[in-house]
Amino acid sequence: MWRVPGLLCVHVARKSKFSGPWNRPAAFMSTLLINQPQYAWLKELGLREENDGVYNGSWGGRGETSMAEYEETVKKAREAWSIWADIPAPKRGDVVRQIGDALWEKIQVLGSLVSLEMGKILVEGVGEVQEYMDVCDYAVCLSRMIGGPILPSERPGHALIEQWNPVGLVGISTAFNFPVAIIAKVLEDNKLPGAICSLTCRGADIGTAMAKGERVDLLSFTGSTQVGKQVALMVQERFGRSLLELVGNNVIIAFEDVDLSLVVPSALFAAVGTASQRCTTARRLFLHESIHDEVVNRLKKAYAQICVGNPWDSNVLYGPLHTKQAVSMFLGAVEEAKKEGGTIVYGGKVMDLPGNYAEPTIVTGLDHDASIVHTETFAPILYVFKFKNEDEVFAWNNEVKQGLSSSIFTKDMGRIFHWLGPKRSDCDIVNVNIPTSGAETGGAYGGEKYTGGGRESGSDAWKQYMRRSTCTINYSKDLPLAQGIKFQ
Repeated sequence: MWRVPGLLCVHVARKSKFSGPWNRPAAFMSTLLINQPQYAWLKELGLREENDGVYNGSWGGRGETSMAEYEETVKKAREAWSIWADIPAPKRGDVVRQIGDALWEKIQVLGSLVSLEMGKILVEGVGEVQEYMDVCDYAVCLSRMIGGPILPSERPGHALIEQWNPVGLVGISTAFNFPVAIIAKVLEDNKLPGAICSLTCRGADIGTAMAKGERVDLLSFTGSTQVGKQVALMVQERFGRSLLELVGNNVIIAFEDVDLSLVVPSALFAAVGTASQRCTTARRLFLHESIHDEVVNRLKKAYAQICVGNPWDSNVLYGPLHTKQAVSMFLGAVEEAKKEGGTIVYGGKVMDLPGNYAEPTIVTGLDHDASIVHTETFAPILYVFKFKNEDEVFAWNNEVKQGLSSSIFTKDMGRIFHWLGPKRSDCDIVNVNIPTSGAETGGAYGGEKYTGGGRESGSDAWKQYMRRSTCTINYSKDLPLAQGIKFQ
């Protein structure tokens, strides 16, 4: 079951003084996309006019999740965890493989739903599902590889090992949809409790309960820094674990020796892809003073050629923003940039199209440390600056509070390895001659500083979801103590 927008279909509402969907007029129900012929494919995903909002092995719920429904879901999820944890890791990996296979069977309709739900162009919606499948593949491989080292013991007849076990129940507060119905079917086919992967929809009180509840062993949160701080504090109060994926304020730096045929399309994709609604979207572009004007002119021409419109049109590269609130934030940021001395060289306005469309925008003339520049706005605005030398621009990259993604464009090998070194980029993603967005699943993904500091996927991020034990095994007939201590 997917959490979907109001006019796609509707959740069953709790009984209250407000009228529910059960007594909505037929004319209203006919306006739902699911009842229109061109969206008949939505029913392939098990969607209906009215959809339950809670899954814990069975479907239920009335609108936003109630606290009673949440408590029941956590109870069932913990019971399911004890069953899941007893299954050998390679067997669990095989279940994950089946989930990936099930996603593949529905990749086009799932990608279409992602596009419909948040405005990504269709190829990016399909790409999101593909990334999910890639993560499944990665997890399958890990299921036969993860383990701790055998360490040399200073005591004869002793073995010293590290043992990794699942941390327990993981709560995930996610910014986007999650295809639970597909996972539920795979679990059912394997005679496993569906509550292994439970779902509750919406409600700030539910998020607070997850953060404060000691039955949630790890809470993974994606969202704003402001809310992330509150989550981290609530989890820390109970000495729990949190994994935060917060905002980025990502940068591309282009030096004087750069190949402009790489820089311009890279900046275009990083700044405009997904209508600038990626955590890794490029927000700042630093150009060496010798190439600044040329690159800005080329970017303006490239922006003018962007095909804007229906995300399902294969020619469209730029769709709508997710919400009206995002459009308001865009307009507010544009006005603030003007107040702080910025010049709008392209865009800056809302587009006269049905939906939440804002013009992709380029701003020049601001100081590198302007307040609006240091504030990430999840909207299509690219701030462009001139710089003179390497030390200056590397410092500018690091001066913002966020630390997610960064990239330089240069042919100078010495500069490249300075960039990768300990005193240069302080981000998680440190790229060379490629955009800031489009990370691969094999590398660790997360961020530093106000981006949260965690790694939610890739590389050894699996350790975030595990607990580690150091185990000393005495297989001798003696009892030597560590550090040569005699206790007799």
